[in-house]
Amino acid sequence: MPAIPSLGGLRGRGNKGAVPVRPVPVPLSAYVVDCAVYVSGERLSGRWTHIEAIKEVRKRHEGFVWIGLHEPDSEQIQGIAETFGLHELAVEDALEAHQRPKLERYDDTLFLVVKTVRYVEHESPTTANEIVETGELMVFLGRDFVITVRHGNHSGLARLRRELDDDPERLQLGPAAVVHAIADHVVDHYLDVTGRIENDIDVMEAQVFAPRSQISAEQIYLMKREVLELRRAVMPLATPVQRLAEGYTRLVPDEVRSYFRDVADHLTTVSERVAAFDELLSTLVDATVAKISLQQNTDMRKITSWAAIITVPTMIAGIYGMNFDYLPELHWKFGYPLVITVILGICLLLYRIFRKNGWL
Repeated sequence: MPAIPSLGGLRGRGNKGAVPVRPVPVPLSAYVVDCAVYVSGERLSGRWTHIEAIKEVRKRHEGFVWIGLHEPDSEQIQGIAETFGLHELAVEDALEAHQRPKLERYDDTLFLVVKTVRYVEHESPTTANEIVETGELMVFLGRDFVITVRHGNHSGLARLRRELDDDPERLQLGPAAVVHAIADHVVDHYLDVTGRIENDIDVMEAQVFAPRSQISAEQIYLMKREVLELRRAVMPLATPVQRLAEGYTRLVPDEVRSYFRDVADHLTTVSERVAAFDELLSTLVDATVAKISLQQNTDMRKITSWAAIITVPTMIAGIYGMNFDYLPELHWKFGYPLVITVILGICLLLYRIFRKNGWL
């Protein structure tokens, strides 16, 4: 069956070839999760575009705008960037996932990148292929606005926004309070994920030191890889949070800085847990390798013992298999039973010696 061209690709096929068709533009509303105006900590009713929202705030000379975006493309975010005066380098970073956690200042705007994590449910850590899934949140903080750009399907902020809507006293501190709430929300998820990973590592540890367990070093390496991914999300975030807690910019008032210190303390706890996980998994890898080596040595001793026992009848049979006329007891009628008795006696003696020494 011939291929059918897509609607956004070619239009018409004549002698002069295909005519390219421009893709249908996607409205900005498709990427905007929410756009709200907050005045005196209260959310104003109604639906707002980003232009109307910032006009309303600047007309009142109070309040701020909170816009949430989900994986926008360059064309759609350009309008917001122009309206709020976002730096082009920060916008470029916000469009691309797989950014390292960081904090950068562009004129009167802060750009913060944090990684979100989600614990992937599984039956057992010894059979799981994935334990941690990561996403990203980019936050633009200005004097009267905060813009969040998220990548990934598990990093939504709808629940956090509802909690803040119910806490106007907190929102009266300005858009920096939203940034703190986001950082606190992300770090709390770190604590939850590390707690569940700790349970998985405890299960693995019990399996490693259990007699005749079948856990392999590869599964521990997989867990170590997941912990490494978590470490890449947690460790680089310590410096940005510390800078926000120490008064890196006037966009974060003194009242909010104290809250960031609490986030920094929680993040330190998470970092210590992750470092401990890494060390413990390294120990488990060493223990597993040692256990495998011990098992291999035991198997080799058994194989060697049986090979030594089998060598006795093989050697005697080889001697009597040679075509010589004058071999001891060759023509004696009790020669065959005697040889068999000698073979069995030597084999039993060797078996008893190896058994006594723990080789069999």
